[in-house]
Amino acid sequence: MNQNISTAIRSDTGKSASDRLPWAGLLSLAMAGFICLLTETLPAGLLPQISDGLGISEALAGQLVTLFALGSVVAAIPLIALTRGWRRRPLLLMCIIGFLVFNSITALSFNYTLTLVARFFAGVSAGVLWGMTAGYARRMVSDSLKGRAMAIAMVGAPLAMALGVPVGTYLGVLVGWRTVFWIMSLMSMALIVWMFWKLPDFSGQASDKRLSLRKVFVIPGVQSVLFVVLTWVLAHNILYTYISPFLSKANLTQRVDLVLFIFGITSVVGIWLTGLWIDRMLRSLVIISLSGFVLASILLGIGSSQPIMIYMGVAAWGLTFGGAGTLTQTAIAEAAGDSADVAQSMLVTVWNTAIGGGGVIGGILLEKWGVGNFPWILCVLVLIALTVAWRARGHGFPSKN
Repeated sequence: MNQNISTAIRSDTGKSASDRLPWAGLLSLAMAGFICLLTETLPAGLLPQISDGLGISEALAGQLVTLFALGSVVAAIPLIALTRGWRRRPLLLMCIIGFLVFNSITALSFNYTLTLVARFFAGVSAGVLWGMTAGYARRMVSDSLKGRAMAIAMVGAPLAMALGVPVGTYLGVLVGWRTVFWIMSLMSMALIVWMFWKLPDFSGQASDKRLSLRKVFVIPGVQSVLFVVLTWVLAHNILYTYISPFLSKANLTQRVDLVLFIFGITSVVGIWLTGLWIDRMLRSLVIISLSGFVLASILLGIGSSQPIMIYMGVAAWGLTFGGAGTLTQTAIAEAAGDSADVAQSMLVTVWNTAIGGGGVIGGILLEKWGVGNFPWILCVLVLIALTVAWRARGHGFPSKN
């Protein structure tokens, strides 16, 4: 591309972004995502231990996950909008310090209310981090590598799901849940040093370029991407949240760990494949991923009582959903341009809303229609997302990337 050199985003030192991937910096962002998602989801695997440690019911222990998600939803949009003019690395380091402080408080606390407060503010740190990670990664590289850089920066999330949560759960049972939170605090300390050493700093957005939230929301393509995120992630979480009862028909309730491991590993493969091709075929990958998710839903629907079909369907599910975060974040960043961070905060809010909605809607559907209908409900939701993505060929998921 003839204009790559002239259009490459420049760092504050005046040097153009490298034509090579800055692996150390991008992997520090991936590590931040790993710690973030592990902090969010690990309590779900350690509910009995946390319940005993705090002297509460497992239902109340489950609210540690709820308060984290609430903090992310509440904080993402207003705080990203408020800090648009701040330098990027200090803001990101504040988020990591937040994980260090609030995970340490969680490890120390024997008071349920204090623990909930710590979890809420850990979620606030997460909301800001997720809102700025994609834009940060894109500023570190030239135009031709933006999608690949985002794929690397986002790989921490599926790795946390595939490896971090199972290992953390095992360690929590073995040495205690408080020790696992201390380990996450130590990881945060190491990451702070790493970022000081290897992560470049960038200026915030100039005041004359800051659009209002409403103006960012109506930028062509932004609403299409947000709608696809809502329906796609909602479909995913309806089944993911209630995977255990879904597996009962195939007598796989005792193999939930294996099923989730298959999902996690294939998700990592999905994000790897996304990273290889996203800079050349973003729209095609979105269409292929959504179509593949539809096929996975059908496979799970017709084979809900057959273990081999379940394993195949879950593998296809993970493969097609693994790159969803990178694909949608890239699409909304390209649509929003200079207002990418604010648009990303909207995506984070919609994503977390869909996670919560999956639990609520899935619970209602479970009571009314039974878990056997979930794959067909997923199929309908993802077909709606596919239709919107297909029609958004002008903006959102354009034909030419």
